[in-house]
Amino acid sequence: MADIDRFDDDEKPMRPGDRWEDDLRRFKEMLGRDGKDINSPEALEEIIQFYFEHEKFEEALSYSEKLLSFEPFNADVWQRRGMIFNNLYRYDEALTCYEKALSLNPTDPEIFINRGITLDNLNRVEEALASFDVALQLDPHHLDGLFHKGVTFEKQERFTEAVDLFRRILDVDGEHADAWYELGYCYDFLERGEDSVKAYDEHINREPYNHNAWYNRGIVLNRMGQYDESVRSYEFALAIKEEFPAAWYNLGNAQANQGRLQEAIQSYQKTLEYEPNDVPALHNLGNAYEELRQYREAITAFTNAIKHDEKHYESYFGRGSCWDALGQPKKALADYKRALEIFPEYPELWYARADAEYNLGKHEEALDSYRKVLEMEPKNADAWFDYGDTLLELGSVDSAMQALDKSLSFRPDFALAYFSLAKAWMKKADWESAVTSFHRAFELQPDLKKDFETLYPELTHRQPFSSLLKPS
Repeated sequence: MADIDRFDDDEKPMRPGDRWEDDLRRFKEMLGRDGKDINSPEALEEIIQFYFEHEKFEEALSYSEKLLSFEPFNADVWQRRGMIFNNLYRYDEALTCYEKALSLNPTDPEIFINRGITLDNLNRVEEALASFDVALQLDPHHLDGLFHKGVTFEKQERFTEAVDLFRRILDVDGEHADAWYELGYCYDFLERGEDSVKAYDEHINREPYNHNAWYNRGIVLNRMGQYDESVRSYEFALAIKEEFPAAWYNLGNAQANQGRLQEAIQSYQKTLEYEPNDVPALHNLGNAYEELRQYREAITAFTNAIKHDEKHYESYFGRGSCWDALGQPKKALADYKRALEIFPEYPELWYARADAEYNLGKHEEALDSYRKVLEMEPKNADAWFDYGDTLLELGSVDSAMQALDKSLSFRPDFALAYFSLAKAWMKKADWESAVTSFHRAFELQPDLKKDFETLYPELTHRQPFSSLLKPS
């Protein structure tokens, strides 16, 4: 949502800028000896406004108290004091001030709006909405009332209702930049990506230096698979605000999606310059190195992620995969087991564990792990194949054939499953069925003929097997 300070006033607020020093010098002269000689309500109002706009809320609070000594029955003063308390996170005191203001002026929609903002900050959502509704009863077209009610709807994830409110604002004021921003935010959550991007574009046309808008636009585009434009958005956000680790991280993700892994690595490293303990950045850095087959660097990144979050099972999985790639299944298995202790409902992890156990000659353990995969993914053709193939190696021919048939029921063109099924028929001395299965395997994957010649060299010149080996 838009990063606005929710300041409501009829006057155009002053903005910190090049005149800050001049303004500060002028107010210091006006304040004299700690402001003890100021007896002008107008001067006090200007001082409060100045400190509020420059986020000097304690100072603003002090002078609001002095102003009350002159105007104790001024609803605007009580409202301003409530706004100051709100920005100091002293919400209960803010509400007390708003109630006092309303007792003095019960028909001012601005007070109800600011009261609603504070109630929202206290997560008293229904009361906040009721307060906004009163403001809108007093002034049905009050843009701030519509806007803040919409923001509260967003927090409740009532995005469709929020969209209606922001659209009402834009029907009145098409240049309302914050309404365009929030509209983009809502459309994103409603999975209306193109509408979200259009709304962010409208906001950016009016507020081109809002780094958050460029960043959010990049997230939506990345989700839509428009990686080039997503990268461009993140780069604009970073041109405006370089110290923006979330943008560096998501830029890295978009670059990785493009296959620009070296650039992604640089972006993740930039994220880590600002946030050295960022576990997702360390993990994705490891993923990028792994894809580049730089396994040692990947292991270092995954290990650093685990140092900062010892329950980050994804990094144990990633590191285990790298140990596997380096031919160290024992280390891989240790990482897979640790990951599964943290998150056992992960079929890919059980599959990796099963393969590591198989490579270590722990075939019974591997069978148990394959069974876990199949409990969670009963239609996984690859898992049924590996389970069946392992059973076949252990001599459980009938069980192996059942598993291989299962594999083929889910993937009828699985050449390796036909090949293993043929091997099972060979063990049962059913030559006709074996030939049928070998024929189908070779038809789907001709290079399996070499595997046959290696396994059964004595059959390569015997019928009916020799006929299978002739070039297609």
